[in-house]
Amino acid sequence: MPTESALEALKILRDGSLFQWYVIPLFALVVYVYAVEVERRNWDMLFAGLAFWGMDWFNEIWNGLVFHFTQYAPVWGVPGKTAYLILIGLNIEICFMFAIAGVGFAKLLPKDKRMKILGLPNRLFMAISGSAFCVFVEVLLNSIGALTWDYPWWSAGAPWLIFVFGYLHFFLISFWVFDMETIKRKVMTVAVIYVVDIAFLIIFLGILKWI
Repeated sequence: MPTESALEALKILRDGSLFQWYVIPLFALVVYVYAVEVERRNWDMLFAGLAFWGMDWFNEIWNGLVFHFTQYAPVWGVPGKTAYLILIGLNIEICFMFAIAGVGFAKLLPKDKRMKILGLPNRLFMAISGSAFCVFVEVLLNSIGALTWDYPWWSAGAPWLIFVFGYLHFFLISFWVFDMETIKRKVMTVAVIYVVDIAFLIIFLGILKWI
């Protein structure tokens, strides 16, 4: 039996009647952020941002599959107000936020990738710090009911899995792409992420309709 929050999310899942016009300027903002990096030929930032965004799509897909197979609850859900709920744990506002976030976090990276912060390689330190910040934000969102958690092992009282599987790999892969020495490697790596995402969406959303 699905939880109350899961049922609430299902009621609005991909309901086009919820559309609000603020989605358009949000989309324009995403386009602008990436257009600036293209204009500056700042491929490190561009592909780091795309990698970060692609990893979020991967997370959202397996989160939807968790609900399909348990018929109880997704690991996280967003049943509240939105202009469009794309997947059970991903609304259009979150989607655009993650599209920009990867670029923003990459801009905080020190130019010298060999520099250490508190004894740690700075990429690892920034990944840990960024993940901890995101978990903190999620705890706040959960406290006001905007983000729901129905499993005790994924909660404010046990944030470790949220930290590791919710965010840390986003940052590590994004920063790894950022530091790649050639554009070809960046393109190929990001392409693999999106091919997997698109294939899963076609299979699990388009064909099987599991998510």
